[in-house]
Amino acid sequence: MAPVSQQICNSVATSLESKSYQEESEMREVDFLEKSYCDETDKRNSIILPNFTYTPLSERMNEKISAGENWFSLEFFPPRTANGAVNLISRFERMNEGNPLFCDVTWHPAGDPGADKPTSSMTVASTMLNYCGIDTMLHITCCQQTRAELKKHLEKARDLGIRNLLALRGDPPANQIEWKAPANGFNYATDLVKFIRQEFGNFFTICVAAYPSGHPTCTSYEDDLIHLKEKVDAGSDFIITQLFFETDTYLKFVTDCRNIGITIPIIPGILPIQAYQSLRHITKLSQLELPQELIDIIEPIKNNDEAIKNYGIHQATQMCKDLLNSGMVNGLHFYTLNKEKATITVLKNVGLWNEDPMRPLPWNVPVSYKRCTEGVRPIFWSSRPKSYVYRTATWDEFPNGRWGNSSSASFRDLNDYYLFYLKSSAPAKELIAQWGENLTCEQDVWNVFYWYITGLENDDGVSVERIPWNDENLSPETQLILSELADLNKNGVLTINSQPSVNAAPSDDPIFGWGNTNGYVFQKAYLEFFTDSENISNLKKILENYPQVNYHMVNKSGDDNYTNCDSLEPIAVTWGVFPGKEIVQPTVVDPIAFNSWKDEAFALWTEQWGKLYPKDSQSYKIIENIHDTYYLVNLVDNNFPSQTCLFEIVNEMLALKKDSSAVTSQEVISS
Repeated sequence: MAPVSQQICNSVATSLESKSYQEESEMREVDFLEKSYCDETDKRNSIILPNFTYTPLSERMNEKISAGENWFSLEFFPPRTANGAVNLISRFERMNEGNPLFCDVTWHPAGDPGADKPTSSMTVASTMLNYCGIDTMLHITCCQQTRAELKKHLEKARDLGIRNLLALRGDPPANQIEWKAPANGFNYATDLVKFIRQEFGNFFTICVAAYPSGHPTCTSYEDDLIHLKEKVDAGSDFIITQLFFETDTYLKFVTDCRNIGITIPIIPGILPIQAYQSLRHITKLSQLELPQELIDIIEPIKNNDEAIKNYGIHQATQMCKDLLNSGMVNGLHFYTLNKEKATITVLKNVGLWNEDPMRPLPWNVPVSYKRCTEGVRPIFWSSRPKSYVYRTATWDEFPNGRWGNSSSASFRDLNDYYLFYLKSSAPAKELIAQWGENLTCEQDVWNVFYWYITGLENDDGVSVERIPWNDENLSPETQLILSELADLNKNGVLTINSQPSVNAAPSDDPIFGWGNTNGYVFQKAYLEFFTDSENISNLKKILENYPQVNYHMVNKSGDDNYTNCDSLEPIAVTWGVFPGKEIVQPTVVDPIAFNSWKDEAFALWTEQWGKLYPKDSQSYKIIENIHDTYYLVNLVDNNFPSQTCLFEIVNEMLALKKDSSAVTSQEVISS
């Protein structure tokens, strides 16, 4: 008969493999949590529109505690390579789908943490906040830093928009056995907290760390509680604990903290066990002792990675349920180890993973206090929001309510298309497989767009999952005009942005909905594409018969620039009407912004597609020719209550080209 520990893990593995961890019997244990969670979602949906003001993390956390709402947060560490940074950003975005209250980034003294390189703590934290839209907390330590150096890092964090810090003493360097305070630096986290408050007032929300069983180097558990109280009194806003594996350890610790007057939130730190060696390494670094019961279970299966992971999910799930059921816990902080599967599974098991379909606005609302007033964006960057954030990062103010006159707005040049947070998440080899190893004609390029739109595999049996202008899957609303778009792309109208018309869809519509409940949303049909000069000549003639359509056509240089739009008057293309609110107008077409966008849109041909090939290759020359000779066009159908005429217009344009080609062919035959 197998050992008891093996039986337990086999049972856990079996149960966790079934129905994607959705065992009803297990979930009944947290029915009240799910009900509470649904109530929270209803409350959130009713006031989902942004209020365009910044509320500190500590205030939002205390509001949730007062309302009895539960939440979670996540911890990550900086990657070692630039490619690792690109992959980590993708992980941030996937895990942000569950709506964490905040995420934090650790501080690695050996990795030049305050530098501007992709692997630094500062850059990763700034990217998480500003480009992934996640409220971010940056770790900052006393280790190997003078007061002047600390102040410099803190000023940089402030200038990047970071408002949350986890203040730590830090561990001694690898070549140093015992902790030694740096010259003209700090010996304790308490001193660091005081310094931050002295230099920056209440600008930062400050978190501190705590050991539920007492710091291993402290003289006693009681003395460690006193030191924690000193950190709190120095100006801390909340506490996150070091990892632990027994619920009672945490509950006793919180009770002891409350008994000595510590009243700020104390968030338990959770580590789902994912591998035996990593567990031993982490506990060694943290100087933690594992409970004997845990050791007895994992030792017999330490070489079975799958069994270890399954047990880790089971153990973390049960502990999280116990914590949430205790009445003393509202938030859970997860040490992810930069992995996602185990943490997401635990969060789903306890009902905290919330892929809320409701959107405050049609685009992701920024969380940085610098952009919290932003309420309007041009539609052109809808598939490249990180690029838009980068190009407007130097703005002092952001439009709210109305876009207004953008003639004085300066869009930052995008010279480096390989800034790691703008780079495609796919490696070059994968992109070549999707876009073609050897292009022979423009039709090969048109086919790539067609395969992307339709989801069909290319001639080599590879799915085209992205194009340079959109690194993600198509939006759900695109499915409604899919066949029309497919026909256009196959015939050389290369669409990079579109939306169907919408007339008073409920604001909770699963495809078009955004904003508060009981409202209605509207859209004008919009189409943006590249096409050749012959099509442009025909299109200009056809549009004379469609006065309800606004258009803008421009070539790479901008020398050919045709539009019937008022150069100083933007066009609303998305808006919403909600009870007790003015009309909300979050998306516009602006002629001035379009001229800035066209530089980026054209450059993507050569910077992201053309550079996959040698410059003397036929493939590169085909891409370069499209870049040099095609036009970028946007069309807006202002008659949103009726079926759009945009596809009728473009198909008429293609028909004229076809007729012209037929006449030319006939003339050649006749001659």
